[in-house]
Amino acid sequence: MRPRMFECAAIDTPFALATITAARGGPRPVGAQLLVTDTHMFGYLSGGCIEADVALHGRAVLTERRPRALVYGDGSPFIDMRLPCGGRLDIFVEPVLPNDPALAKLSGYAAVRAAAIWRSDGVRRACVAVNESGLADTSFGHWPVERRFDPRQRLVVIGSDAYALAIAACGRQLDWDVTLASPLGFETAPPIGVGYTRAAIATVFEAAPPDKHTAVAITTHDDDLDHDALSAALRSHAGYIGILGAQRRLPSRLARLEMAGFAPSSLERLHAPIGMNLGARSPREVAIAVIAEVISEANRGSA
Repeated sequence: MRPRMFECAAIDTPFALATITAARGGPRPVGAQLLVTDTHMFGYLSGGCIEADVALHGRAVLTERRPRALVYGDGSPFIDMRLPCGGRLDIFVEPVLPNDPALAKLSGYAAVRAAAIWRSDGVRRACVAVNESGLADTSFGHWPVERRFDPRQRLVVIGSDAYALAIAACGRQLDWDVTLASPLGFETAPPIGVGYTRAAIATVFEAAPPDKHTAVAITTHDDDLDHDALSAALRSHAGYIGILGAQRRLPSRLARLEMAGFAPSSLERLHAPIGMNLGARSPREVAIAVIAEVISEANRGSA
């Protein structure tokens, strides 16, 4: 949702932001959001049951410049709006102006890949950083809306074969920040809509140091390049590191890394062979297995 929020700010467009504040049932969790402008709607809060109605409320909020608290399902005053799941959704709709200081702060935190909490009562709002313990500064008190924004998932794919291209393209489909690094690869960028570089791996990591929201997928099929990529990734804070290759090659790879000074405990971070065990064979199937494993590890870290 942040890119849409920032786009509205850039073109000086007010918007209404609808946030699920409580949920019993339904496909979307607390914190899910829908953005509404005078002419468009982005996001979803249910399986399509209430979005059009929330958009109507959102446009009314934009006109009145006053927030609204909505209830759908059990206990709702909207008797003609039923949730097939039989549950309940509490939704808070707030007007946000493009020059709102909290929006500017959120943009700043996103730019430096810092986690932040968006807090609002519909009239006052604040955006505060999440500290190292994972908790936000609580000096602002209680707010009806408290929504955490983590840095955008980043994916660095190292390689140039069909598997590398498929993994990068799959990450792009999820709107991740994807870089395809191919030191020995194509002279020109493949037409898959991701960042592309032929720079050395060390240079790639120095330019954008991997953090816990970064996944590194290695598919070079070159022993020396594999080793360089693994060494750089293991020295970083990358949240996920995986390498494509046969299981029989793993012992020699690990032995070489240990000889380079990596402790056995640090090598436990490595996912090899890469991806969930789905029986995947084709490049696109392997890409799905890799992306699924990255999502699983990211969700485990968040939990």
